[in-house]
Amino acid sequence: MEKEGFYRAVTTLVGTIIGAGILAIPYAIMKAGFLTGLLNLVVLSAASFLIYLFTGEIVLRTEGNHQLPGYAEKYLGKVGSMLMAFAMIFGIYGALVSYIIGVGRTFTELFGMQDVLLNFLGFSFQFNFIFSILFFIFVSFVVYIGLKMVGKSELIMSSLIIIALLSVSLLSLPRLEISNLMSFNFSRILTPYGVILFALSGAVAVPEMKEQLQKNRKLLKKAILAGVLIPVILYFLFSLSVVGACGSGTTEIATICLGQKFGTVVFLLGNLFAIFAMSTSFMSLGLGLKEMYHYDYKKNENLSWVYACLVPFLFYFLILFFVQGEIFFKTIAISGGITMTLEGILIVLMHNRAKKYGDRKPEYRIRASKIISAILILIFLLGLLYTLLEFAGVI
Repeated sequence: MEKEGFYRAVTTLVGTIIGAGILAIPYAIMKAGFLTGLLNLVVLSAASFLIYLFTGEIVLRTEGNHQLPGYAEKYLGKVGSMLMAFAMIFGIYGALVSYIIGVGRTFTELFGMQDVLLNFLGFSFQFNFIFSILFFIFVSFVVYIGLKMVGKSELIMSSLIIIALLSVSLLSLPRLEISNLMSFNFSRILTPYGVILFALSGAVAVPEMKEQLQKNRKLLKKAILAGVLIPVILYFLFSLSVVGACGSGTTEIATICLGQKFGTVVFLLGNLFAIFAMSTSFMSLGLGLKEMYHYDYKKNENLSWVYACLVPFLFYFLILFFVQGEIFFKTIAISGGITMTLEGILIVLMHNRAKKYGDRKPEYRIRASKIISAILILIFLLGLLYTLLEFAGVI
């Protein structure tokens, strides 16, 4: 039973971390230069690992079961709880918008309609916009009727993603070009920041992991280590294979360039896989957000659906009008750069407070000095400043 609980906890964290965000990592790393991006991956993985360990100690020091906003309220008050809730909701909205963009783009590539325009009432539309609208209508309808099986697909989806990533990495090894992997550009040191943080996000799973390890909470630390290492290794292998094979031709959605590089079968399977991954992620997150508004904030079901689905759809239109080029990459970057940064800073502050005002003796302690906490906050603040300045077009 102990082993079963441990494996469930690891799977929960891996399934929460690994998602469609991985499709943007190779492009972000290519833009910065492979070695620059690799440095980002190492530093941000270490920072994220510490954040997960801090979160684990927070939940172990606190009686009862809560989610991150609940822990924030206990240790940082109402303002802290509101900021944590904002980080979680805004992060989900960013993910939902990126999936609307990503699926539209992938369908366009799949049907070879990149350069085809549709004229309607004097307006010209690219087909990726049409596919995004159709995708949104379908997935928002699924969220509206509330298919519970959507959430249960996460474990299967995570397993398929792992198998697919390993397969692609092995297939790509013979075609790697070392010249694609030797670039380092210090001026772009923070370019992959938001995308990598977005892809590493998953602290929300730690309270659930504690519940799965009720009989031996000492295993939580090891479960966090395994649950973070697996995605990081996969991200490295996937980025190595895509950037090594595609080089400067790496696309915003990595499966597109892989298909172009490896032929029709990989093109079809890779893009269909990307569509399926983003679709199931949208439905799972959308349904969870709808239920949060309904159960936690006492909104009726129709209004909860409006908040969960129509709000990110409006954000999608705003991005189309105000963001020029690379909208998939930029949406993920701004989402990760803002929300995961805020979440990380709050968790560092919560950890410091929990060490003083916790309810119980934890099963493990992280002896992080104030210097380490300050370095983490400094990394997050620098990343946040860069994200905002880049989004505003200042840099």
